[in-house]
Amino acid sequence: MNDSTDSLAVSLFSELFMADQLARTRLTKVLPKGMELSQFSVLNHLSRIGEEKTPAQLAQAFHVTRGAMTNTLSKLEWAGHVHIRPDWDDARRKWVTISPAGRRARDAAIHAISPLLAEVIADIGAENVRAVLPVLRALRQKLGENG
Repeated sequence: MNDSTDSLAVSLFSELFMADQLARTRLTKVLPKGMELSQFSVLNHLSRIGEEKTPAQLAQAFHVTRGAMTNTLSKLEWAGHVHIRPDWDDARRKWVTISPAGRRARDAAIHAISPLLAEVIADIGAENVRAVLPVLRALRQKLGENG
């Protein structure tokens, strides 16, 4: 890398890290009381895919440790937002699915964060967001290749 490329990379990742921190802070403030961003993310994922996943598959999807995912799933199970059942073919494995209460909690969270997201899109401009999405997607895919 040369100095120009180094500077560009530092600027890119500085902006990404700051935007990530600010987004997490703002979203956490508007989520329903008691819901953490990690819990919302798992509920949203399970709601979108519509099928059971193992804790290991979820940990891989979110690029977190199995321990971190187990902690999040334990909180969600305690709240009644997910069902965790044993795998009848492999006693070492479990399966996770979103519960009806989890769907309602996810929907309430979407309702709570939607005004914030709409405001951000309106302020930045939908065309600018559409333009940056392919770049962010490519960056995510590149970083996830060997992760």
